[in-house]
Amino acid sequence: MSRATTNDRSAVPHAADSHDMIRVHGARENNLRDISVEIPKRRLTVFTGVSGSGKSSLVFDTVAAESQRLINETYSAFVQGFMPAASRPDVDVLDGLTTVIAVDQQRMGGDPRSTVGTATDANAMLRILFSRLGAPHIGGPKAYSFNVASVSGAGAVTLERGGQKVRERREFSVTGGMCPRCEGRGTVTDLDLTQLFDDSKSLNEGALTVPGYKPGGWNHRLYSESGLFDPDRPIRSFTKKQLADFLHREPVRMKIAGINMTYEGLIPRIRKSMLAKDKEAMQPHIREFVERAVTFTTCPDCEGTRLSAGARSSKIKGISIADACAMQISDLAKWVSGLDEPSVAPLLARLRHTLDSFVEIGLGYLSLDRAAGTLSGGEAQRVKMIRHLGSALTDVTYVFDEPTTGLHPHDIERMNGLLLRLRDKGNTVLVVEHKPEVIAIADHVVDLGPGAGAAGGTVCFEGGVEGLRSSGTVTGRHFDDRAALKESLREPSGVLEIRGASAHNLRGVDVDVPLGVLTVVTGVAGSGKSSLIHGSVPASAGVVSVDQTPIRGSRRSNPATYTGLLEPVRKAFAKANGVKPALFSANSEGACPTCNGAGVVYTDLAMMAGVATTCEDCEGKRFDASVLEYRLGGRDISEVLEMPVAEAAEFFGSGEARTPAAHRILERLVDVGLGYLTLGQPLTTLSGGERQRLKLATHMGEKGGIYVLDEPTAGLHLADVEHLLGLLDRLVDSGKSVIVIEHHQAVMAHADRIIDLGPGAGHDGGRIVFEGTPAELVAARSTLTGEHLAAYVGA
Repeated sequence: MSRATTNDRSAVPHAADSHDMIRVHGARENNLRDISVEIPKRRLTVFTGVSGSGKSSLVFDTVAAESQRLINETYSAFVQGFMPAASRPDVDVLDGLTTVIAVDQQRMGGDPRSTVGTATDANAMLRILFSRLGAPHIGGPKAYSFNVASVSGAGAVTLERGGQKVRERREFSVTGGMCPRCEGRGTVTDLDLTQLFDDSKSLNEGALTVPGYKPGGWNHRLYSESGLFDPDRPIRSFTKKQLADFLHREPVRMKIAGINMTYEGLIPRIRKSMLAKDKEAMQPHIREFVERAVTFTTCPDCEGTRLSAGARSSKIKGISIADACAMQISDLAKWVSGLDEPSVAPLLARLRHTLDSFVEIGLGYLSLDRAAGTLSGGEAQRVKMIRHLGSALTDVTYVFDEPTTGLHPHDIERMNGLLLRLRDKGNTVLVVEHKPEVIAIADHVVDLGPGAGAAGGTVCFEGGVEGLRSSGTVTGRHFDDRAALKESLREPSGVLEIRGASAHNLRGVDVDVPLGVLTVVTGVAGSGKSSLIHGSVPASAGVVSVDQTPIRGSRRSNPATYTGLLEPVRKAFAKANGVKPALFSANSEGACPTCNGAGVVYTDLAMMAGVATTCEDCEGKRFDASVLEYRLGGRDISEVLEMPVAEAAEFFGSGEARTPAAHRILERLVDVGLGYLTLGQPLTTLSGGERQRLKLATHMGEKGGIYVLDEPTAGLHLADVEHLLGLLDRLVDSGKSVIVIEHHQAVMAHADRIIDLGPGAGHDGGRIVFEGTPAELVAARSTLTGEHLAAYVGA
């Protein structure tokens, strides 16, 4: 049967072809001001604007969120009950949406058993491969998994057979690959007992040195009044049984001071109450204790491989699964390519494709056993991209959040190629980005602003790249900005000696890091920059490190609570009114009783999105009405929390409300360019760049002579980079030594000294390829960094 054809190619387009735009009308999510945009489909659109202008609110919290919500609604109510419920974004019309795949910069799970291999399914494929080809054969794929423990058991089971109940004996066993000593973690933790108690003292003399275990408190009374040992006897004279009860006893219910309590040995109790928590979420004094009392050592049984002896004994061509996971991925890809076994050909083809994708995306320097929690935000984002390279899906909307974070200018070219490939397959690609190299390849640009926070949230420009250049917006004016090499350089006041650095891929590096100046450490991604600085600079050197670990915080956390600003503010209010400071905390006695200080009342609607309504009693102010009667400088506590940082700095800087401790913190926030944030703005509404600068402001208050900053330009607009350079100069001029791990050419050009690592990534890096001034690096052009910096400054 022949297929019908038409000669009239100029006929009216099919109705289905008219949906060529994603239309957003009346978007008001977070700080968006009722904006409307039309985003072309099957094109690369870049969203830009200063940090906090509303880019992520439009792309992730509106377009991506609504697409995901609509997809979830296609499932049955039963299935939706197991999914996180999401409310509809605050927008009037969203039309023309396609399925969204969001590739954000959220760090990958920090679980110690989560690795690069488990996150990308490469480990799952390797386990199947070894279970089929490994010799000796030890079992199925589970036998090679460090997440599965070996267990066996036997017992009687009752079956119903022919209307009668029959008891039979059954046995079972599961062969897993988990190392029994470290339980698949690769490291074992030991508690330094000398940090828990002073054994020369008795309990009543205050032997316990754990925070929160002072005599008189319930944690202390649990042990001193347990009756298991004499509280007036020095711990070193306990009998073997008493010491075992004191340190290791299993949980047991007992009456202490007339109250039913659960007694538990000191070591398991501390492991549960302190060591199971995220270190970043701990109070500073608890974190300090944990860092002092806990030692992490490589598991002696599995040598850090996480695998049992059986799993390590099974090999293919002399390579065990532990050896394969420890290889650099680029080397592992070559080894897999050399395997020719028809019985597992489809598996080998899929595994080769996954490993080749790592290399293609610039992550060939990683190994599959690298803990997922140790990846930077940029590396984590690129690992998530691997699933989508080579995918047969088309007409999908891919959403990226600053995909060039952590990338050297050399690697950005490769990333641009990947974004264009995704577009050319017929997909819509939406990118939130600040780098001019990425903006330059866009088909369409949406520029938000003009400012940040309340001063942003409007569309300043829509159109092509050339139109943006001449638009007069903040982004347009700064698009072609290029920092010049500094004419006058500071001279170092000394050096920080690093000798024989060999962490990760470093090759016994010896380097003298200049002090008293602005030093930039650079090199391609994976060349060993962070390993050199974070892994080799001694803690005794007085280092204040601002790394890329994200700020965690709930809706109740805000800049005032995170920076410690609320403490002096509460005390100032309490002193002025003669009442307790706890009244001025929405998480304590001053909270509105109706909403418990949340400001909103949540109604759970099961599988549907819950509804949050402003609390009628406190009108969203979060405090009890009686607390709002107390004033400081004519303002109540809720009005203070609604102030922008810059206004609050003036308020607490002079007059009746003068509070020096609060003023110092606020000045640091203004210094890092966060003067527009309100003190009570929930941390959950801050952008990535804002969170990093909030973290920097907090660390600026710490005492230390050396500041180490890890990619401080991440999330910063072109206009904000200039502000950051001024901040770095002020730090150096105040007598600090500043070491910056950075790829941004403007920061390199502004440096007094540059240390360049390379020449490549992984085992092709780990060496110092240049030390000197930026001008010397440009003149030599001997490294990739030198070539790109020369092109940037127009030399």
